[in-house]
Amino acid sequence: MKFLKIFYLTAFVVMVTLGVNLLINETKEENQTYETLQTIKTSAVSNGNQFQNFKTFQNPDFTIAAEKTINCVVHVKNTATARSSNSIWDLFYGNSQQKRTIGTGSGVIVSRDGFIITNYHVIDNASSIEVTTNENKSYSAELVGYDENSDIAILKVDSKQNFPYIIFADSDQTKIGEWVLAVGNPFNLTSTVTAGIISAKSRDLSDFDSKNQSFIQTDAAVNSGNSGGALVNINGDLIGINTAIQSNNAGFIGYSFAVPSNIARKIYEDILEFGDVQRGLLGVTGQSLNSENAKELGINKTEGFYVNETDPEMGAHIAGMRNGDIILQIDDVQINKFSDLSGYLNAKRPGDNLEVTIDRNGKKIILDVLLKVSTYVQFYGMQLKNSNKDELENLDIENGVTVVVNRNSTLYRMGVRSGYILTEINDKTISSTTQLKSFEKENIYQISFIDLDGNKERLIFD
Repeated sequence: MKFLKIFYLTAFVVMVTLGVNLLINETKEENQTYETLQTIKTSAVSNGNQFQNFKTFQNPDFTIAAEKTINCVVHVKNTATARSSNSIWDLFYGNSQQKRTIGTGSGVIVSRDGFIITNYHVIDNASSIEVTTNENKSYSAELVGYDENSDIAILKVDSKQNFPYIIFADSDQTKIGEWVLAVGNPFNLTSTVTAGIISAKSRDLSDFDSKNQSFIQTDAAVNSGNSGGALVNINGDLIGINTAIQSNNAGFIGYSFAVPSNIARKIYEDILEFGDVQRGLLGVTGQSLNSENAKELGINKTEGFYVNETDPEMGAHIAGMRNGDIILQIDDVQINKFSDLSGYLNAKRPGDNLEVTIDRNGKKIILDVLLKVSTYVQFYGMQLKNSNKDELENLDIENGVTVVVNRNSTLYRMGVRSGYILTEINDKTISSTTQLKSFEKENIYQISFIDLDGNKERLIFD
């Protein structure tokens, strides 16, 4: 009996001890969890954020952004007239009839007095443009100007009314993974808001489109009719103009693209101030680095922009940049590929000073570069300039414009490279880049080049 009492007493003591230890461990874990949360809170506040942002990350609230922007995005209707024929005999006898076509899209009000940014392709060939607000009020709109290369157009509503408008954000400060809203009118469904995140920045779509551009990629649902609408951040500020979807059926399949707000804003301000887009260039040609061409060049860097040539009359050469330098950074923006470089420069003007960080034989050098007025033009996915006397004499030709950069994948596969001289388009002699604008609306069936060895190459298109 005495042995049993001792046994039960010992068991009781053991159970109490285990219970006390368990309670102590739970208390420690709760204290550690509390301390962890306090550390996160302190860290968030020290970075200028409120602790409630930590909760927002888990449960984002889009209502404020939607309320701020939904009345600032309009429905855009483009009415165009085109001649159509019912038969080949109508064409032969000139009996074609005028036919009205209607296209739709979206636009973003960016000023109190009714200036609107949309896509150029939304209003292309328009004979009249009408915009309708979220309150179902319709207005006639005037085309103020456009930049086809960036797919941006500026409209103006003639009204004494004060319009709600969206504030521009700095698109360079956006981050991959950041929440965004796409606001627009897909399929004529007005005032539609979809949410997503930024999937990528400086996305180059030159393989899908001949126009050179640096896009924000998002997974917010964008469909037909969203073009020209707003891509906004969680605060409701404009970070992009929704422009393109990559799809085989014109429907959203997981990602879409927007022109960064810094580029759209610069085009808007240029057109209002100068009547045209002002472009400033570094004055360099080259290529983005990757493992393949880095090996060919005999260097160990696989990111950055490799400079093949500098223009002696442009800012980069004057500042000291030379062939073989690698551009790593401009101001605070890392340059890993060509679209990083072009995207940042597209938001700048002639006369702007840039701090350019380069790598020269493993040594970092910082140059102060002044952007100069661009004498180059964009055409058919190429960047071209007027050929100088030496270039023409070296190839023993009398006329032509020089290919600076070829971003047209079709022409590239046909062998067209930097340094080629474009001499003819559709059997018409080309002597200046100013002539190229007349071919923008023309069906191009033939282009002639002089290659680097002086041989003439005539490319025929079906």
